[in-house]
Amino acid sequence: MFELRPFHRNQDITYNPFKAMEDFEKRFFEDPFTGFFQNGDIAEFKTDISDQGDSYLLEADLPGFDKKDIHLDVQGNVLTINAQRHSKHEEKDKKGSYVRLERSYGQYSRQFDISGIDPKGIKAKYTDGVLRLTMPKKQPQLPESHTLEIE
Repeated sequence: MFELRPFHRNQDITYNPFKAMEDFEKRFFEDPFTGFFQNGDIAEFKTDISDQGDSYLLEADLPGFDKKDIHLDVQGNVLTINAQRHSKHEEKDKKGSYVRLERSYGQYSRQFDISGIDPKGIKAKYTDGVLRLTMPKKQPQLPESHTLEIE
């Protein structure tokens, strides 16, 4: 009766052949069930970043990952989130009991510019498949003022 169909937010009324070709290429190489690339490339995951006043809150959807398989690295002004999901069916299923395999596995990665963040104050928490990073903003450096003596 009803079917699930993909919702596209940015549907333009005008036709752009270059965008249409780019969209076709993305859909061609993307796994339709997971949205992650399955051709050996490193896939990305979805994130939301909100301004909390004195800090930013980054929420990354990482369902099905073990906490030990998620790695956060800060190098210079770049935060890298790497996650690797292992599959139970990586070794061949001897009985052939799978009817369909849609869950993705592999390596997933995202990088973020944190030039306006105090990297020592970043706090991470992973619960219910969502990684939450609280990232405090850098305090603005006010120029030091002093008085000068006149000779």
